[in-house]
Amino acid sequence: MGSDNRMENLSPELRYALLVVALFVVPRVLQRLRLPSAITCLALGAAATATVHWFHGDTTVPLLATFGIVAMFLFAGLEVDFLELRKGAGVLFQHVAVQLLMLSAGTVAMGVAFGLEPRAALLYALALFTPSTGFILDSLGGFGLTPEERFWVKSKAIASELVALGVLFVTVQSQDTGRLAVSAGVLFALVAVLPWVFKVFAKVIVPFAPNTEFSFLVIVALLCAFITRELGVYYLVGAFVVGVTAVRLRRELPALSSERLLGAVELFASFFIPFYFFKAGLHVTAQFFSLEALGIGLVLLVVVLPARVARVALHRKLALGESWRTGARIGTAVLPTLVFSIVIGEILLEQFALEPRLFGALLVFTVVNTIVPGIVLRAPTPEFETPTLPTLAKSSSP
Repeated sequence: MGSDNRMENLSPELRYALLVVALFVVPRVLQRLRLPSAITCLALGAAATATVHWFHGDTTVPLLATFGIVAMFLFAGLEVDFLELRKGAGVLFQHVAVQLLMLSAGTVAMGVAFGLEPRAALLYALALFTPSTGFILDSLGGFGLTPEERFWVKSKAIASELVALGVLFVTVQSQDTGRLAVSAGVLFALVAVLPWVFKVFAKVIVPFAPNTEFSFLVIVALLCAFITRELGVYYLVGAFVVGVTAVRLRRELPALSSERLLGAVELFASFFIPFYFFKAGLHVTAQFFSLEALGIGLVLLVVVLPARVARVALHRKLALGESWRTGARIGTAVLPTLVFSIVIGEILLEQFALEPRLFGALLVFTVVNTIVPGIVLRAPTPEFETPTLPTLAKSSSP
C-alpha cells in the first residue's frame, strides 16, 4: 500500500521522465529478442493502464502521439517514388487487383462469421490485409533482404497503402452521400491547393528564412492531418497527402523532398512514434482478451497470414517466374499491419461499436503478424555498439 502511495505522489515531471526512459531504453533492450520496439511500447501502455494509471485523462501523451502518427505517414508519403512505381507498374497493378479481390472475399467472410454490417466488415478486412507501410519501411533494413527484394517490398507496401487509404476514406464517409461529397471536395481541394502553398513558401519565405523546409513541412502535415481527422478518417490521410505532394514537386522544389529532409522527418518520427504506440496501449484493457478473443485471433492468424504470403508468392511465380522462396520472403516482409490495424480498430470501436472480443482478436492478430517477419526472415540480432580505435594507415619509412 505504501509503495502504491509513493507511486501516486510522484510529480508529473518525474512521471514523464520515467516514461521517456521506458520508451527509449526498454524497447532497445528487447530488440535483441527480435521483439519490435512498437510492440514493446504498446505493451508498456497496457501495463501502465493495469498498474499505475498515470496517464489516463492526460493531454500531453496524446499530443506527442499525434506528432508521431503524423510524422510516420508524412514519412511514408515522402517515400513514394512514382518513377520506381512505374518500373513495376504492370506487376503492381496486378498485385493491387488481387489485393482488392482478397479484400472483397474478406469482407464477405467477416460479415458472415461475425455478423458485421457491410461497412464494418470491410474495415475489419482492411485491418487484416493492409500492410503498414511506415512500419515496414522503418524495419526493412533488419529483414536481411536483397536490394531487389527490398524494392518490391517497398513498392507493394506503398501501392497497397495508397489503395487502402482511398477505400478507408470512402467507407467511413459512405453512410451519408452528402457528407461523402463534401469530404471528397475538401480532400480534392487539399490536393489542388497544397502545390501552390509549397510554391509560395519556396518563393516568398525560403529566400528570407533558409533551412525552414522541415518546420514548414511538419506544420503543414499537422494542419492537413487535423483537417482529415475532422472528416472522420483520422490523421494519417492528411499527413500522407502532404508527403506525396512534396514528392510530386521534387523537380521544382527539390529541398522539400531531399534526402536530408527525409532523414530529418524519419528522425522526428522515430522520437515521437513510441508515444503513439504507448497511447494505443493505454486503451488496451483485460476486457479485450477473453478466451473467445484469443481463439478468434489465432484462427485469423492461421487462415490470413498463410493466405497473404501464398498470394504474393503465387502471383510472383506466375507473373515473374520467381522461385517460391523469393516470393515467400517478399510476402512475409509485407505481413505487418500494425499501424493500420490499430487505427482502424479505434475507428471501429468509436464509430461502429465493435465488440470487445473482435477488437481483442484484431490486437492478437496484429501483434503476432508484426513479430513474424523478424523471426522468419532471420534478421540479424541488433548488436550493441562497441567503441573501437580507428585503423591508422601505416606510413612508409623514409
